[in-house]
Amino acid sequence: MAVVALYVLYLAACAALTIVVGSALKRSGRVVMTAVLGDERLADAVSRLLVVALYLLNLGYVALTLGASGHVTSAGQAVRVLSVKIGEELLVLGGLHLASILIVARIRRRMRQPVDEPKAPSPWLAPRQRTGAGTR
Repeated sequence: MAVVALYVLYLAACAALTIVVGSALKRSGRVVMTAVLGDERLADAVSRLLVVALYLLNLGYVALTLGASGHVTSAGQAVRVLSVKIGEELLVLGGLHLASILIVARIRRRMRQPVDEPKAPSPWLAPRQRTGAGTR
């Protein structure tokens, strides 16, 4: 019965953490995405997609790691297992958040690059000068 209580606590804590991080991403991400993309409707859509991706990835991770490692026999052991699992969950949420920030920064960098600027030709693609017999 202690294992079931451990699972319930783990699921409740992870669901709460996921919802808190997702709502913070949605709230703050909307402003950032509007600044990056320039279009408010597009920014809202991308922000929602990022939040859904966060939910799916995070809850998928929670489902995969639900099983407790070893046999839990005491309350102290249950607290240790729960703290490790919640710590892993926080690391995954932090990693997903960092990945989303890096993706948004990359999009912003691409959006700011001037498109009219001609690129220098690559020396590898330049036509070769022919020399020798048969050249004019």
